[in-house]
Amino acid sequence: MPIFDTVHILVGARSSRRPNKISSNQPKTITTSCSNNSNFLHFQGPRQLRIHFQTTTMAQSEEPRISRSVTLNFIGDWGQANFHRICSWITQEFCDRAGPRSRVGIWNVRGGGIEALHQVHDGEAQLCIATPAKLMKSALSGEGIFAASGPMPGLRCLATLPQRDRMMLAIDPKFGIRTFEELRQAKPSLRIATSSDDGTNFIGHVAMQMMAAHGIDQKTLESWGGSYVFTTRPEQAIANAADGKADAVLQEAIMTPWWAAVMEQRKFVPIPAEPEAVARLSDQPGFEPTSIRAGFWKGHDEEISVMDFSDFIVVVRDDMPEDIAFLLTWCIVETRKQIERQYAHLDPERSPLSYPLDPKKMAKTPLPLHPGAERYYNGAGHI
Repeated sequence: MPIFDTVHILVGARSSRRPNKISSNQPKTITTSCSNNSNFLHFQGPRQLRIHFQTTTMAQSEEPRISRSVTLNFIGDWGQANFHRICSWITQEFCDRAGPRSRVGIWNVRGGGIEALHQVHDGEAQLCIATPAKLMKSALSGEGIFAASGPMPGLRCLATLPQRDRMMLAIDPKFGIRTFEELRQAKPSLRIATSSDDGTNFIGHVAMQMMAAHGIDQKTLESWGGSYVFTTRPEQAIANAADGKADAVLQEAIMTPWWAAVMEQRKFVPIPAEPEAVARLSDQPGFEPTSIRAGFWKGHDEEISVMDFSDFIVVVRDDMPEDIAFLLTWCIVETRKQIERQYAHLDPERSPLSYPLDPKKMAKTPLPLHPGAERYYNGAGHI
């Protein structure tokens, strides 16, 4: 909801050298309103102006509230990553504006993240966070990684939380390999650390699809005497490379210090994605080409073609009560500064959550908006 300021302007009778188009011999009070985006008034004339801004903060005095007490269950991440932090922020802001006995439980996942969507779809939880955003379109139709569980047409979004992430392969420099073509020609007994493609893990799913599109599926790699070294989480995979348990890394979370250590200290070589391989995946939602800018890591001065792995989404079910969905969305957008502060010590390009958050971008979601969220965005002028 926009914030408006009531402006009282008292025009006095004393003269001034400053030109002013307002002319009066008697004091007058002029009252007007302006939005918080344009609260500067410019006057010209011989009168002295005394300007008093009386702020009516509708976002505070008329913010949405729910008088009844509400109990909700959220699904975050494994426990120490960004989804749990985001859920904690939403929890506090929501409970501050709901009934006195309101509470939220934040649950972790054990697998790769798909179970969070299942639990929301099945009614075990009311909200979860998921990434990469564009891959989640397939949840509605039950395609791709969602084929085994079937369609989940009742899933809805409250917001997109933009963040720039990428999926990339990087290889130890001792192999002397710089391209996928060189990799296919050399056929080294390479150990590639990545996440498990076990039907639950979005990282592993995208990773294996990417490698298969380049002609290097698990069977092919093993025929060279190589192997995939599977774990669940990104930092586990990169730790395997750092500890010498793997010769290459195929992962996301490129903004992290773990990746910087591998690329800048270990001098791993980025392997650019081939346009032809990416094109083979173009018919699947969520598989889109992008790049990492030149100089993102020290010593890597060329732009790197990679797969996109961007954006978090906040997911609920279509039967969530509209007032709860509205309040949750209001909290996510209107109190976004609270979560931004938690990442402000990081450069925006190096932050797991890209900031500042833009409400108009937050309203653009890969799944349909919940009606309560749509009502908020419409009323706030964000869509």
